[in-house]
Amino acid sequence: MNIVLKLASCALFISMLRGTAFCKGVHHYVFFNRDREKISDPAFVKTKALEGAQLKYTWRELEPEKDAYDFSDIRTDLDSLNSNRKKLFIQIQDSSFDSTIVNVPRYLVDDARYNGGAVKQYAIERDDEEHAVPAGWVAKRWDPAVQERLHKLLIALGKEFDGKIEGVNLPETAVDFGESGRLFPKGFTAEIYRDAIIANMVVLKRAFPKSVTIQYANFMPGEWLPDKDSSYLRSVYERAKELKVGVGGPDLLPYRPAQMNHSYPGTEYLKADYIFWCVQEPYFSTEVLPFFQSER
Repeated sequence: MNIVLKLASCALFISMLRGTAFCKGVHHYVFFNRDREKISDPAFVKTKALEGAQLKYTWRELEPEKDAYDFSDIRTDLDSLNSNRKKLFIQIQDSSFDSTIVNVPRYLVDDARYNGGAVKQYAIERDDEEHAVPAGWVAKRWDPAVQERLHKLLIALGKEFDGKIEGVNLPETAVDFGESGRLFPKGFTAEIYRDAIIANMVVLKRAFPKSVTIQYANFMPGEWLPDKDSSYLRSVYERAKELKVGVGGPDLLPYRPAQMNHSYPGTEYLKADYIFWCVQEPYFSTEVLPFFQSER
């Protein structure tokens, strides 16, 4: 199962869909990110071909204090969508693309037992790691203490929402600490990171045996396909297949070489079961909605 999130080029992708029998069998959702109020928008609600909404919830807001979970926003959104015969797909966010935003709970950052809880990611141009610029934060997914806390969150979410929501996904596997090792966080290696991603998928599936489960697996540190293939991404996809966990890219970018060489390869182009459409304007209003509203 490949799952693809639509973030850009809506008009281009609409042109690719036309004449394809409406991508028979594909489930179409709208990714509203954290704009929760938009799930009540009449244009979305009245478009029957759009099955539901994908919304993002940060780890920090879901666990404001250690072992004190707050799922109230998910409950509210689920009730709102269900009242309009729509479904909910949730994304659990533990990373950011802004150096001022940390999406892990405060206690992970403050308590020394969690080794900081999160680490900086970097924007690196032309492999110039000496002048790398902080470009966000990501949870220490590979740290056993942090990983244990994430697993507890997944289990708690599953107890309340498994079978009630359409599905749940973990964020993209791509992280950027460079290649030389000078920017690697303590305890990080590409092999350890691969094993952590797989371990997190195992727990996700255990927590949600009924709802659809997804790992966004686009790029992995320590390799760049096809020239440098360390089988890290391949290992994630193979284990996901065994677990029956969906995989795919968080960006649907037709013809982009990087995506084609990583999360898209196969005998069929895309081969998607779920597509999450963005609300980028003017394309969402002028292309996406009219297209789906024309389908009966």
